[in-house]
Amino acid sequence: MTALAVGAVDAAAVVAPSPETRRDAASPVTSGSALDRCAWLARYPVRRSVGRAYPVAKRLFDIAVALVAIAVVAPLILVVGIAIKITSRGPMLYRQRRAGRSGRPLTIVKLRTMVRDADARKSELAGLNMRQPPDFKIVRDPRVTVVGRVIRVLSLDELPQFFNVLKGDLSLVGPRPTSLMRDQYARWQTERFEVMPGLTGLWQVAGRDDPSFDTRGRLDIAYATRRCLRLDIEILLRTIPSVIFARGAW
Repeated sequence: MTALAVGAVDAAAVVAPSPETRRDAASPVTSGSALDRCAWLARYPVRRSVGRAYPVAKRLFDIAVALVAIAVVAPLILVVGIAIKITSRGPMLYRQRRAGRSGRPLTIVKLRTMVRDADARKSELAGLNMRQPPDFKIVRDPRVTVVGRVIRVLSLDELPQFFNVLKGDLSLVGPRPTSLMRDQYARWQTERFEVMPGLTGLWQVAGRDDPSFDTRGRLDIAYATRRCLRLDIEILLRTIPSVIFARGAW
């Protein structure tokens, strides 16, 4: 049994859902380092209900932290944005439609790290993909600009998403929204859509260097079934060293 299952009987279904509950039976069952690094999750029991107080407290916490963060990082966003405009053609910001809570589409905002025609060139680079599809990541991606490489390593491209948090499209903590719609996920993975997507989450603190989309799904569900304010705060605190040491960022 993997580390995520320690101390919780129901967690076994999160770590290794049975083939009968999965739409994609060919998807691998993984138990690699990303899952092992989450052994500390055993301190948080699987919850069948989060109650009424948690969503309210979580939203108030999101607003308070987002307001402080925006005040702090706004000058940095401006400076980085100017560097982007000076060194490459195209807008300062990049907008992308992704799937939010209950599968509803949302638009996230990031500092642009790639050339303007990056999306159009994705198909020609598909053979270099280092991640398990549908994720897409390649080493030394030629679409990434010089400034963009620095921005990515330092995770500065995510800073504008504090505005998404303030607006209520994202939470500070939750499964990272992807460009895949709900019907493109295996059935066992759709539990991730029952919670608000986040600016950071378990995958960001434990699995950014893990190429498995399957593992990412397990981490998302592990969070969804254990979520509480204390866990949110711990994930935020664990995000700080992940960003500082650029773990899995490339």
